[in-house]
Amino acid sequence: MADEGRRGEDEERGPGAQFSVFGVMEDLLDKLKLLDYEEEVLIKHNMKPLSRHYFVASPYTVLNPGEQFYMFSVISAWLITLCGREFETPQEHDDPNAIVSNILSHLRALGGLVDFPPSKLKSGSGEHVCYVVDRLAEEALKSRAFIWKKPVYPSEELEEESVIEDDAELTLSKVEEITEEPDEEEDVIDLEELKTRANQNEAAGARPEMILESVTDSAEWNLEVERVLPQLRVTIRSDIKDWRIHVSQMHQHQEGIKTSLKEATGYLDKLLEEISKTQEKVGSREKYINSQLEHLITDYRNAQSKLSEAKDLYQQGSGGVTERTRTLAEISEELEKVKQEMEEKGSSMSDGAPVVKIRQSLTKLKQEIQAMDVRMGVVEHTLLQAKLKEKTNMTRDMHATQITETNTHTYT
Repeated sequence: MADEGRRGEDEERGPGAQFSVFGVMEDLLDKLKLLDYEEEVLIKHNMKPLSRHYFVASPYTVLNPGEQFYMFSVISAWLITLCGREFETPQEHDDPNAIVSNILSHLRALGGLVDFPPSKLKSGSGEHVCYVVDRLAEEALKSRAFIWKKPVYPSEELEEESVIEDDAELTLSKVEEITEEPDEEEDVIDLEELKTRANQNEAAGARPEMILESVTDSAEWNLEVERVLPQLRVTIRSDIKDWRIHVSQMHQHQEGIKTSLKEATGYLDKLLEEISKTQEKVGSREKYINSQLEHLITDYRNAQSKLSEAKDLYQQGSGGVTERTRTLAEISEELEKVKQEMEEKGSSMSDGAPVVKIRQSLTKLKQEIQAMDVRMGVVEHTLLQAKLKEKTNMTRDMHATQITETNTHTYT
């Protein structure tokens, strides 16, 4: 199902969409080399260098999900640290879900678009893995203030000179073509008129009596020739609206179609014969297999009918079983409650803690009674002393009154 969904997406985007990831991976490798990942990642973690299509998921590449995911996580962590963010280097025993979620959160924070599920990154290869690493590499280059410059192409002066010389040559066939074409442009040179003028000049001119010698310097002459040579080029422009060119192209394409059609019809006829033969073989084999397996098919049908009957009986019996299991559960709950009550009563009966508490309270009560007895004795003693003291005071007062009375009587 996943392969069919991927094929549908590729068909919607175009026939070359499934191969665009190869170009993305090659650009990513160049960016990693610019960031010097060999020394900072490969040597530090003792890893092998990446191939041109390392993170590409294709039937033409070798896949190793564990190694590729670890390489993806390490390179992503390194790129995130280059962007100025803190990210610990993941280990092989770490949870892949946590690693993927952390990488995607940092990517969103850096402005990256994440419109795919995180499970796409667990394989360690594919279009989404290449997109994530490439986006992080772009951000790392921006953080380092790296600017892409225009390419400087080497000069090819010698080749241009050779091309000019080849264009400057004018063959007889080209001259005939020029003369055959209608004179529609003003800049077209009339070669016939030039020839007639040259012949007239030769006839009119007198034959020199002595040999003429050139006074000009050869170097200056060569320079002048080089200067004038580009202006002597004769360009022949083909008219796009000419119907003769279209007719000739149509005839050429028709002949090519006919030849390719003959070859294709032969191949298609052979393919049709082979397909018909294989269909006949498959049909005969199917009939033979049906005849051989007819009794097994009848046994299978009987077994299916028996199975359906057994399922019906099972459903009928399962209804009573469910009711009985429900009642059993209720009874077991009541039994558990009764057991708990019995255990609580047994523990309370066999437990000696209340008796110990009673004895302790009795001893404490005896001690308090003794203390109260002592206090009562002290109070009785003090009360007795007070009564005795009061009694002595009363007797003393009585004697004092009697003495005063006797003294009064004597004075009188």
